[in-house]
Amino acid sequence: MPTHFSPQAIQFLRGLARNNRRDWFDARKQVYETELKAPLLALIEEINGDLMDFAPEHIRPASKCMFRIYRDTRFSPDKTPYKKHISAWWARQGLEKKSGGGFYFHLSAEELVIAAGVYMPEREQLLAIRNHLMEHHEEFRKLSKARSLQRLMSDFDGKRLMRPPKGFPKDHPAADLIACRQWGVSTTLPAEISLKPTLRKEIVSRFLAAAPLIEFLNRPLTSYSATKSDRLIDFY
Repeated sequence: MPTHFSPQAIQFLRGLARNNRRDWFDARKQVYETELKAPLLALIEEINGDLMDFAPEHIRPASKCMFRIYRDTRFSPDKTPYKKHISAWWARQGLEKKSGGGFYFHLSAEELVIAAGVYMPEREQLLAIRNHLMEHHEEFRKLSKARSLQRLMSDFDGKRLMRPPKGFPKDHPAADLIACRQWGVSTTLPAEISLKPTLRKEIVSRFLAAAPLIEFLNRPLTSYSATKSDRLIDFY
């Protein structure tokens, strides 16, 4: 039977949201390991098998896809030690330590979020994507508005600037796209979806629909990475 989560997993996340403390978590760590971490790793492996058919360059070891539940509180005024959700991210090979386009989902006590896109591009990546959109905005619009994708997911706001960034023309047909700092799609489903054997299908069907858009967004980034690597080789 395909991997899915148990009611105990949702109960744990609900309790963690109310009791985000180390003593509470430590007393229930075995529940986390059994009901959340183990199923999540198994689900990632199953999704990896599906990605082989339409996005093989995003296949990664399950332990590398899964985000830690522990929060990095060093630079945050919020010192609660744990995230209120579990999550996974399928980066593209070669962009693992950067912020290229990828596939994502998270589960909290309230919701299941499934998303795909570019979220926190580095400065050079941001410029590369904007230049790519200048030349290929029609292709992007066609991909993002594909009926198969819009039926399953919605565009997110992209942290849009009030006007195109410096150096880009205001009257260009891609001005609205260039003003974004993120590009992608997402959907939010009830957390109860995670309790059903159809969970994997819910996730993979959306990843499949978004795959052409992710390939488009990664195209200038992989070209940039290859060029940068060639320069390093030439230098040494």
